[in-house]
Amino acid sequence: MKKTILSLVAFIFSIITFAQSSSEILVLSAVVKDKVIPNAEVIFQKNGATSVSRYTNSSGKVTIPQQFRNDASVVVIIKKEGYSALVTKCLCDGLTYAISPTMYELDGMRIVLNWGYNPQDIDSHLSYEGGYVCYHDKDASQANLDVDDTDSYGPETITITRKEQGKKYVYAVHNFTDRESINNSNLSNISNAKVFIYIGDTLIKTYTMPRGKKGTVWIPFLIDENGNIVNVGDFKNATTWQGVRTLLRNYRHAGDNSIVSSSDKSESIKVNRKGEQEYHAGNLENAVALYQNAIELNHRNGQAYSNLGLAFQKLNKEAEALWANRKAIDLAYGSKAHIVRASSYYNIARIYEKKGQWADALQNFKNAKRNREHRAYNEGISRMSAKLR
Repeated sequence: MKKTILSLVAFIFSIITFAQSSSEILVLSAVVKDKVIPNAEVIFQKNGATSVSRYTNSSGKVTIPQQFRNDASVVVIIKKEGYSALVTKCLCDGLTYAISPTMYELDGMRIVLNWGYNPQDIDSHLSYEGGYVCYHDKDASQANLDVDDTDSYGPETITITRKEQGKKYVYAVHNFTDRESINNSNLSNISNAKVFIYIGDTLIKTYTMPRGKKGTVWIPFLIDENGNIVNVGDFKNATTWQGVRTLLRNYRHAGDNSIVSSSDKSESIKVNRKGEQEYHAGNLENAVALYQNAIELNHRNGQAYSNLGLAFQKLNKEAEALWANRKAIDLAYGSKAHIVRASSYYNIARIYEKKGQWADALQNFKNAKRNREHRAYNEGISRMSAKLR
Protein backbone atom coordinates (compact mmCIF):
# COMPACT_ATOMS: atom_id res chain seq x y z
CA MET A 1 0.00 0.00 0.00
CA LYS A 2 1.13 3.49 -0.82
CA LYS A 3 0.00 5.03 2.45
CA THR A 4 1.91 3.81 5.48
CA ILE A 5 2.88 5.06 8.91
CA LEU A 6 6.21 6.09 7.40
CA SER A 7 4.51 8.29 4.83
CA LEU A 8 2.46 9.88 7.61
CA VAL A 9 5.65 10.66 9.50
CA ALA A 10 7.16 12.08 6.33
CA PHE A 11 4.06 14.21 5.82
CA ILE A 12 4.29 15.66 9.34
CA PHE A 13 8.00 16.30 8.88
CA SER A 14 7.38 18.07 5.57
CA ILE A 15 4.80 20.36 7.16
CA ILE A 16 7.36 21.41 9.74
CA THR A 17 10.20 21.77 7.24
CA PHE A 18 8.49 23.28 4.21
CA ALA A 19 5.48 25.13 5.56
CA GLN A 20 5.28 28.59 4.08
CA SER A 21 2.86 31.43 4.52
CA SER A 22 0.37 32.46 1.84
CA SER A 23 2.67 35.39 1.06
CA GLU A 24 5.56 33.11 0.07
CA ILE A 25 6.46 30.60 -2.62
CA LEU A 26 8.87 27.70 -2.18
CA VAL A 27 11.38 26.60 -4.83
CA LEU A 28 12.50 22.96 -4.88
CA SER A 29 14.54 20.69 -7.16
CA ALA A 30 12.42 18.77 -9.65
CA VAL A 31 14.57 15.63 -9.34
CA VAL A 32 15.70 15.39 -5.70
CA LYS A 33 12.91 14.99 -3.17
CA ASP A 34 12.55 17.93 -0.77
CA LYS A 35 15.78 19.59 -1.92
CA VAL A 36 15.31 23.35 -1.52
CA ILE A 37 16.93 25.77 -3.96
CA PRO A 38 18.52 28.80 -2.26
CA ASN A 39 19.68 31.92 -4.15
CA ALA A 40 17.31 31.31 -7.06
CA GLU A 41 16.21 34.53 -8.75
CA VAL A 42 12.43 34.94 -8.75
CA ILE A 43 11.09 37.68 -11.03
CA PHE A 44 7.49 38.93 -10.68
CA GLN A 45 5.92 40.65 -13.69
CA LYS A 46 2.52 41.99 -14.75
CA ASN A 47 1.20 44.63 -17.11
CA GLY A 48 1.24 48.13 -15.69
CA ALA A 49 3.69 47.32 -12.90
CA THR A 50 7.47 47.47 -12.62
CA SER A 51 9.05 44.02 -12.48
CA VAL A 52 10.46 42.98 -9.11
CA SER A 53 13.37 40.56 -8.67
CA ARG A 54 13.97 38.70 -5.40
CA TYR A 55 16.09 35.72 -4.33
CA THR A 56 15.13 32.64 -2.37
CA ASN A 57 16.58 32.34 1.13
CA SER A 58 18.46 29.38 2.60
CA SER A 59 15.12 27.56 3.01
CA GLY A 60 14.25 28.01 -0.67
CA LYS A 61 11.51 30.55 0.10
CA VAL A 62 10.81 34.01 -1.27
CA THR A 63 8.26 36.57 -0.13
CA ILE A 64 5.82 37.69 -2.84
CA PRO A 65 5.71 41.49 -3.19
CA GLN A 66 2.38 42.88 -2.02
CA GLN A 67 1.34 44.15 -5.46
CA PHE A 68 1.71 40.68 -7.03
CA ARG A 69 -0.20 38.60 -4.49
CA ASN A 70 -3.26 36.50 -5.38
CA ASP A 71 -3.25 37.72 -9.00
CA ALA A 72 -3.78 35.31 -11.91
CA SER A 73 -2.23 37.77 -14.39
CA VAL A 74 1.17 37.70 -12.68
CA VAL A 75 4.03 36.05 -14.56
CA VAL A 76 6.66 34.38 -12.40
CA ILE A 77 10.13 33.62 -13.79
CA ILE A 78 12.50 31.47 -11.72
CA LYS A 79 16.19 31.29 -12.69
CA LYS A 80 19.16 29.43 -11.26
CA GLU A 81 22.52 28.54 -12.80
CA GLY A 82 22.46 24.90 -13.96
CA TYR A 83 18.65 24.76 -14.07
CA SER A 84 16.08 25.47 -16.75
CA ALA A 85 14.29 28.78 -16.33
CA LEU A 86 10.67 28.31 -15.28
CA VAL A 87 8.10 30.77 -16.63
CA THR A 88 4.47 30.53 -15.56
CA LYS A 89 1.31 32.53 -14.95
CA CYS A 90 -0.16 31.89 -11.56
CA LEU A 91 -2.11 32.64 -8.48
CA CYS A 92 1.18 31.74 -6.84
CA ASP A 93 0.52 32.63 -3.19
CA GLY A 94 1.66 29.80 -0.93
CA LEU A 95 2.53 27.45 -3.82
CA THR A 96 5.63 25.37 -4.46
CA TYR A 97 7.54 25.35 -7.75
CA ALA A 98 10.17 22.85 -8.85
CA ILE A 99 12.93 23.75 -11.30
CA SER A 100 14.58 21.22 -13.57
CA PRO A 101 18.36 20.69 -13.81
CA THR A 102 19.67 21.04 -17.36
CA MET A 103 19.29 17.80 -19.35
CA TYR A 104 22.18 16.83 -21.64
CA GLU A 105 20.60 13.82 -23.38
CA LEU A 106 19.69 14.66 -26.99
CA ASP A 107 16.47 12.63 -26.92
CA GLY A 108 15.69 13.26 -23.26
CA MET A 109 12.62 14.92 -21.79
CA ARG A 110 11.54 15.84 -18.27
CA ILE A 111 7.89 16.15 -17.14
CA VAL A 112 7.32 18.03 -13.88
CA LEU A 113 3.95 18.14 -12.08
CA ASN A 114 3.12 20.76 -9.42
CA TRP A 115 -0.18 21.42 -7.63
CA GLY A 116 -1.69 23.10 -4.57
CA TYR A 117 -2.51 21.90 -1.07
CA ASN A 118 -5.49 19.74 -2.12
CA PRO A 119 -5.79 17.00 -3.17
CA GLN A 120 -2.76 16.08 -1.11
CA ASP A 121 -1.67 13.16 -3.29
CA ILE A 122 -1.83 13.23 -7.07
CA ASP A 123 0.44 11.08 -9.23
CA SER A 124 2.25 11.17 -12.56
CA HIS A 125 1.91 8.19 -14.91
CA LEU A 126 3.69 7.48 -18.20
CA SER A 127 2.74 4.60 -20.50
CA TYR A 128 4.60 3.42 -23.60
CA GLU A 129 5.40 0.18 -25.37
CA GLY A 130 7.81 -1.78 -23.20
CA GLY A 131 7.55 0.49 -20.17
CA TYR A 132 5.32 2.02 -17.53
CA VAL A 133 6.33 4.59 -14.91
CA CYS A 134 4.43 5.62 -11.76
CA TYR A 135 4.91 5.52 -7.97
CA HIS A 136 4.50 1.72 -8.02
CA ASP A 137 7.08 1.15 -10.78
CA LYS A 138 9.56 4.01 -10.60
CA ASP A 139 12.13 2.68 -13.07
CA ALA A 140 11.49 1.48 -16.61
CA SER A 141 13.42 1.29 -19.86
CA GLN A 142 14.93 4.75 -20.53
CA ALA A 143 12.49 6.46 -18.12
CA ASN A 144 12.06 6.84 -14.38
CA LEU A 145 10.12 8.62 -11.64
CA ASP A 146 12.64 10.92 -9.93
CA VAL A 147 10.29 12.24 -7.25
CA ASP A 148 7.01 10.88 -5.83
CA ASP A 149 5.30 13.42 -3.58
CA THR A 150 2.42 12.39 -1.32
CA ASP A 151 1.91 15.49 0.83
CA SER A 152 0.68 18.30 -1.42
CA TYR A 153 2.36 20.72 -3.83
CA GLY A 154 4.72 18.30 -5.60
CA PRO A 155 6.83 17.97 -7.53
CA GLU A 156 6.15 14.64 -9.21
CA THR A 157 8.84 14.29 -11.85
CA ILE A 158 9.28 11.77 -14.66
CA THR A 159 12.49 11.86 -16.70
CA ILE A 160 12.70 10.18 -20.12
CA THR A 161 16.42 9.67 -20.64
CA ARG A 162 15.97 8.64 -24.28
CA LYS A 163 12.67 8.84 -26.14
CA GLU A 164 12.49 5.86 -28.47
CA GLN A 165 11.42 6.67 -32.03
CA GLY A 166 8.40 4.80 -33.33
CA LYS A 167 6.79 4.58 -29.89
CA LYS A 168 3.86 6.57 -28.55
CA TYR A 169 4.03 7.84 -24.94
CA VAL A 170 0.88 8.79 -23.03
CA TYR A 171 1.14 10.92 -19.87
CA ALA A 172 -1.55 11.19 -17.19
CA VAL A 173 -2.19 12.76 -13.79
CA HIS A 174 -4.15 10.63 -11.28
CA ASN A 175 -6.03 11.98 -8.24
CA PHE A 176 -4.91 9.31 -5.75
CA THR A 177 -6.49 11.03 -2.74
CA ASP A 178 -10.02 11.00 -4.22
CA ARG A 179 -9.57 7.91 -6.39
CA GLU A 180 -12.65 6.10 -5.03
CA SER A 181 -15.00 9.00 -5.86
CA ILE A 182 -15.82 8.44 -9.51
CA ASN A 183 -16.47 11.56 -11.63
CA ASN A 184 -15.59 13.98 -8.84
CA SER A 185 -14.24 17.37 -9.95
CA ASN A 186 -11.58 17.92 -7.27
CA LEU A 187 -8.67 17.30 -9.64
CA SER A 188 -10.02 19.88 -12.06
CA ASN A 189 -11.43 22.50 -9.70
CA ILE A 190 -9.16 22.67 -6.66
CA SER A 191 -5.76 21.15 -7.51
CA ASN A 192 -4.34 24.12 -9.50
CA ALA A 193 -2.12 21.51 -11.16
CA LYS A 194 0.39 22.44 -13.83
CA VAL A 195 2.58 20.18 -15.96
CA PHE A 196 5.91 21.53 -17.26
CA ILE A 197 7.78 19.79 -20.10
CA TYR A 198 11.53 20.38 -20.41
CA ILE A 199 13.96 19.47 -23.20
CA GLY A 200 17.64 20.31 -22.68
CA ASP A 201 17.59 23.45 -20.55
CA THR A 202 14.41 24.87 -22.08
CA LEU A 203 10.83 24.83 -20.84
CA ILE A 204 9.09 23.67 -24.02
CA LYS A 205 5.45 23.38 -22.98
CA THR A 206 3.19 24.09 -20.00
CA TYR A 207 -0.22 22.52 -19.38
CA THR A 208 -2.56 24.16 -16.87
CA MET A 209 -5.38 22.16 -15.29
CA PRO A 210 -8.73 23.12 -16.90
CA ARG A 211 -11.68 23.88 -14.62
CA GLY A 212 -15.15 22.32 -14.61
CA LYS A 213 -14.12 18.77 -15.61
CA LYS A 214 -15.05 15.50 -13.90
CA GLY A 215 -12.76 12.52 -13.47
CA THR A 216 -9.87 11.19 -11.42
CA VAL A 217 -7.46 10.98 -14.37
CA TRP A 218 -6.32 13.90 -16.55
CA ILE A 219 -4.49 13.14 -19.81
CA PRO A 220 -3.05 16.50 -20.93
CA PHE A 221 -0.85 15.24 -23.79
CA LEU A 222 0.83 12.39 -25.55
CA ILE A 223 4.10 12.12 -27.44
CA ASP A 224 3.60 10.57 -30.86
CA GLU A 225 5.81 8.12 -32.71
CA ASN A 226 7.90 10.96 -34.18
CA GLY A 227 8.51 12.68 -30.85
CA ASN A 228 5.88 15.40 -31.31
CA ILE A 229 3.91 16.63 -28.29
CA VAL A 230 0.19 16.30 -29.10
CA ASN A 231 -2.55 17.98 -27.05
CA VAL A 232 -5.17 15.63 -25.59
CA GLY A 233 -7.00 17.17 -22.61
CA ASP A 234 -9.20 14.18 -21.73
CA PHE A 235 -10.57 13.21 -18.31
CA LYS A 236 -11.18 9.59 -17.32
CA ASN A 237 -11.72 7.55 -14.14
CA ALA A 238 -9.54 4.97 -12.40
CA THR A 239 -9.36 3.88 -8.75
CA THR A 240 -5.93 2.15 -8.80
CA TRP A 241 -2.58 2.53 -10.51
CA GLN A 242 -3.39 -0.69 -12.40
CA GLY A 243 -6.57 0.95 -13.63
CA VAL A 244 -4.63 3.94 -14.92
CA ARG A 245 -2.16 1.59 -16.61
CA THR A 246 -4.97 -0.29 -18.36
CA LEU A 247 -6.63 2.97 -19.38
CA LEU A 248 -3.41 4.34 -20.90
CA ARG A 249 -2.45 1.05 -22.52
CA ASN A 250 -5.76 0.95 -24.36
CA TYR A 251 -5.90 4.67 -24.97
CA ARG A 252 -6.05 5.67 -28.60
CA HIS A 253 -5.99 9.28 -29.80
CA ALA A 254 -6.58 9.97 -33.49
CA GLY A 255 -4.79 13.34 -33.44
CA ASP A 256 -4.99 16.89 -32.24
CA ASN A 257 -8.52 18.06 -33.04
CA SER A 258 -8.34 21.36 -31.18
CA ILE A 259 -9.48 24.40 -33.15
CA VAL A 260 -7.25 27.42 -33.72
CA SER A 261 -9.17 30.63 -34.37
CA SER A 262 -8.46 32.68 -37.51
CA SER A 263 -7.39 35.62 -35.34
CA ASP A 264 -4.87 33.48 -33.47
CA LYS A 265 -3.53 32.13 -36.78
CA SER A 266 -3.09 35.67 -38.09
CA GLU A 267 -1.44 36.88 -34.89
CA SER A 268 0.85 33.83 -34.89
CA ILE A 269 2.11 34.77 -38.36
CA LYS A 270 2.81 38.33 -37.22
CA VAL A 271 4.67 37.22 -34.09
CA ASN A 272 6.70 34.72 -36.12
CA ARG A 273 7.78 37.52 -38.48
CA LYS A 274 8.89 39.60 -35.50
CA GLY A 275 10.93 36.58 -34.42
CA GLU A 276 12.57 36.43 -37.84
CA GLN A 277 13.52 40.09 -37.54
CA GLU A 278 15.12 39.47 -34.14
CA TYR A 279 16.91 36.39 -35.51
CA HIS A 280 18.45 38.29 -38.42
CA ALA A 281 19.45 41.08 -36.03
CA GLY A 282 21.38 38.52 -33.98
CA ASN A 283 19.04 38.67 -30.99
CA LEU A 284 18.63 34.90 -30.69
CA GLU A 285 17.09 34.72 -27.23
CA ASN A 286 14.43 37.26 -28.21
CA ALA A 287 13.81 35.32 -31.42
CA VAL A 288 13.28 32.08 -29.49
CA ALA A 289 10.77 33.75 -27.17
CA LEU A 290 8.82 35.17 -30.12
CA TYR A 291 8.80 31.87 -32.02
CA GLN A 292 7.50 30.15 -28.88
CA ASN A 293 4.79 32.81 -28.54
CA ALA A 294 3.82 32.21 -32.17
CA ILE A 295 3.52 28.48 -31.46
CA GLU A 296 1.39 29.12 -28.36
CA LEU A 297 -1.00 31.09 -30.58
CA ASN A 298 -1.07 28.40 -33.26
CA HIS A 299 0.51 25.06 -32.41
CA ARG A 300 0.26 24.06 -36.10
CA ASN A 301 2.53 26.88 -37.29
CA GLY A 302 5.19 24.74 -38.96
CA GLN A 303 7.27 27.72 -40.08
CA ALA A 304 7.59 28.90 -36.47
CA TYR A 305 8.84 25.44 -35.45
CA SER A 306 11.34 25.43 -38.33
CA ASN A 307 12.60 28.88 -37.33
CA LEU A 308 12.75 27.82 -33.69
CA GLY A 309 14.93 24.84 -34.64
CA LEU A 310 17.41 27.11 -36.42
CA ALA A 311 17.57 29.50 -33.48
CA PHE A 312 18.12 26.66 -31.02
CA GLN A 313 20.96 25.29 -33.17
CA LYS A 314 22.61 28.73 -33.24
CA LEU A 315 22.39 28.75 -29.42
CA ASN A 316 23.94 25.23 -29.25
CA LYS A 317 20.74 23.85 -27.74
CA GLU A 318 20.87 20.57 -29.64
CA ALA A 319 18.13 18.67 -27.77
CA GLU A 320 15.69 21.54 -28.23
CA ALA A 321 16.67 21.86 -31.91
CA LEU A 322 15.95 18.16 -32.46
CA TRP A 323 12.47 18.55 -31.03
CA ALA A 324 11.67 21.67 -33.07
CA ASN A 325 12.95 20.17 -36.34
CA ARG A 326 10.88 17.02 -35.81
CA LYS A 327 7.79 19.12 -35.23
CA ALA A 328 8.53 21.09 -38.43
CA ILE A 329 8.70 17.78 -40.31
CA ASP A 330 5.38 16.68 -38.86
CA LEU A 331 3.65 19.94 -39.83
CA ALA A 332 5.19 20.36 -43.31
CA TYR A 333 2.57 20.71 -46.06
CA GLY A 334 2.06 22.17 -49.51
CA SER A 335 4.26 22.22 -52.60
CA LYS A 336 7.45 22.85 -50.58
CA ALA A 337 6.80 20.27 -47.87
CA HIS A 338 9.49 17.93 -49.22
CA ILE A 339 12.07 20.73 -49.00
CA VAL A 340 11.14 21.53 -45.39
CA ARG A 341 11.30 17.86 -44.44
CA ALA A 342 14.62 17.32 -46.20
CA SER A 343 16.32 20.32 -44.60
CA SER A 344 14.93 19.43 -41.17
CA TYR A 345 16.14 15.82 -41.42
CA TYR A 346 19.52 17.19 -42.50
CA ASN A 347 19.66 19.50 -39.48
CA ILE A 348 18.83 16.56 -37.21
CA ALA A 349 21.52 14.43 -38.87
CA ARG A 350 24.17 17.13 -38.30
CA ILE A 351 23.25 17.32 -34.61
CA TYR A 352 23.69 13.55 -34.21
CA GLU A 353 26.92 13.69 -36.19
CA LYS A 354 28.28 16.42 -33.91
CA LYS A 355 27.52 14.16 -30.91
CA GLY A 356 29.17 11.12 -32.51
CA GLN A 357 25.93 9.18 -32.84
CA TRP A 358 26.76 7.85 -36.31
CA ALA A 359 23.85 5.43 -36.79
CA ASP A 360 21.25 8.04 -35.88
CA ALA A 361 22.98 10.57 -38.14
CA LEU A 362 23.07 8.10 -41.05
CA GLN A 363 19.35 7.36 -40.78
CA ASN A 364 18.47 11.05 -40.87
CA PHE A 365 20.78 11.79 -43.81
CA LYS A 366 18.95 8.98 -45.64
CA ASN A 367 15.59 10.47 -44.64
CA ALA A 368 16.71 13.81 -46.07
CA LYS A 369 17.76 12.17 -49.34
CA ARG A 370 14.42 10.36 -49.63
CA ASN A 371 12.67 13.72 -49.62
CA ARG A 372 15.08 15.60 -51.90
CA GLU A 373 18.27 15.00 -53.83
CA HIS A 374 21.17 17.13 -52.59
CA ARG A 375 24.94 16.71 -52.61
CA ALA A 376 25.19 17.47 -48.87
CA TYR A 377 22.87 14.56 -48.06
CA ASN A 378 24.92 12.11 -50.14
CA GLU A 379 28.13 13.34 -48.55
CA GLY A 380 26.61 12.85 -45.10
CA ILE A 381 25.60 9.29 -45.96
CA SER A 382 29.13 8.56 -47.15
CA ARG A 383 30.73 10.03 -44.01
CA MET A 384 28.48 8.10 -41.63
CA SER A 385 28.81 4.84 -43.57
CA ALA A 386 32.58 5.15 -43.29
CA LYS A 387 32.34 5.76 -39.53
CA LEU A 388 30.21 2.64 -39.07
CA ARG A 389 32.47 0.27 -41.02
